[in-house]
Amino acid sequence: MRVTVFGAGAIGGYLAAKLAAAGTVDLSVVARGAHLEAIKADGLRLIEGESEIAAPVRAAARAEELGVQDYVVLALKAHSLAPALDQIAPLLGPETAVVTMQNGVPWWYFHKAGGALEGTRIQAVDPGGTIWQRIGPQRVIGSVVYPAAEVDAPGLIRHVEGTRFSLGEPSGEKSERVTALAREMVKAGLQAPVREDIRSEIWIKLWGNLSFNPISALTGSTLAAIVADEGTRTLARAMMLEAQAIGESLGVRFPIPVDKRIKGAGDVGEHKTSMLQDLERGRPMEIDALVSAVQELGRLTGKPTPAIDSVLALVRRLAIERGYYAPL
Repeated sequence: MRVTVFGAGAIGGYLAAKLAAAGTVDLSVVARGAHLEAIKADGLRLIEGESEIAAPVRAAARAEELGVQDYVVLALKAHSLAPALDQIAPLLGPETAVVTMQNGVPWWYFHKAGGALEGTRIQAVDPGGTIWQRIGPQRVIGSVVYPAAEVDAPGLIRHVEGTRFSLGEPSGEKSERVTALAREMVKAGLQAPVREDIRSEIWIKLWGNLSFNPISALTGSTLAAIVADEGTRTLARAMMLEAQAIGESLGVRFPIPVDKRIKGAGDVGEHKTSMLQDLERGRPMEIDALVSAVQELGRLTGKPTPAIDSVLALVRRLAIERGYYAPL
């Protein structure tokens, strides 16, 4: 099985290191700069708990050096995907599966979703349907990423917590290609459940990201602080209820009540969301995949989104002023 991880940062690097260490797939990564040079020189190093491994990995800056793959794992952020399409293209053959590991509403959401919106392109994450046309939704295996990891130094990934990467076909079928990939991931010591309804799981993660990420960026607050404050907790709850109404109109099942989901976020403690971390580090913020796309789905389904609209306007303005907004 030929597998390339495109975007070997924290999550992509963690996945690649685990697969490479297991040694049961032909694993490659596409990386750049000092990260690439470190991987070439010393392998992809991974710290888990008290142990450190160095996994030999085929690494390249240009995908054409690697050739056509059986699976391409896209582990870069949503706003980085469209600019990378030319680089991704040489990896794709007629039977290549593409595993999408971006947060937020995926560009392929309405592929084999059924209903009146079947085939709809979501402009917030795929303007003009360019990704849909270039990659092709028929290639997609959806994924929801739960591990936390960090790049400590070029070529060095530190695993923080979590080992689960949920997988699922947009159609809901348990195809051979998704079950084969799950088997290899399990061999590598990861959890890789194959879901019949990957969209509902995407929404459960999105539910928190949609609200807590922009509020944290606007306030500089941790999850615990947002939940402890009545005003910000109420605002997050309003955004989540708007999102829930949209999701349920699309057939999504929310297995836990909103207040339990909020409590779970607070229990994480003094944690800075990824959007706040990006703001503090001067990196583009994942606004469109996490927030703008949900607003667009509200328009498509006729569901009002006043709280989402207000927070989106503020966080987008902040990102533009700081130069950290990356419109697709």
